[in-house]
Amino acid sequence: MTNECSGSCLCGAVRFRTKGILRGVVYCHCSQCRKQTGLYYAATDVDVSNVTIEGEDQLTWYAASDFARRGFCKICGSALFWKRLGADKLSILAGAFDLPVGLTAESHIFVADKGDFYDIADGLPQYQRGSPGVIVAKECEQE
Repeated sequence: MTNECSGSCLCGAVRFRTKGILRGVVYCHCSQCRKQTGLYYAATDVDVSNVTIEGEDQLTWYAASDFARRGFCKICGSALFWKRLGADKLSILAGAFDLPVGLTAESHIFVADKGDFYDIADGLPQYQRGSPGVIVAKECEQE
């Protein structure tokens, strides 16, 4: 999908704008994403050069591992971003975008770690770990 989109955290202290191609939404069921959001991540990604962030002073980055960090609003706690260190892509949580965005679902990753309290029955491809073409933490990549 190619266009310009905008979004924000719940309180509006952190806003972002994207331009260019957004990847389809990937649902990540790893334990870190479950613990941060209470369910799973639903995220797209975009080239870092195509993202503008306003309110960066209200954005906190948490080093979730030696390979990646997670960005969230330090006022309202909204999870917004995931970035593998050194990568030229930034993952953005799909729910943070202002509607309409026009994103479509693509796949599920780390389904081996999904919660035992829900099923995945949408017919999308499912990967036990990462999937081809999706940037994940280096330690989690498929072998």
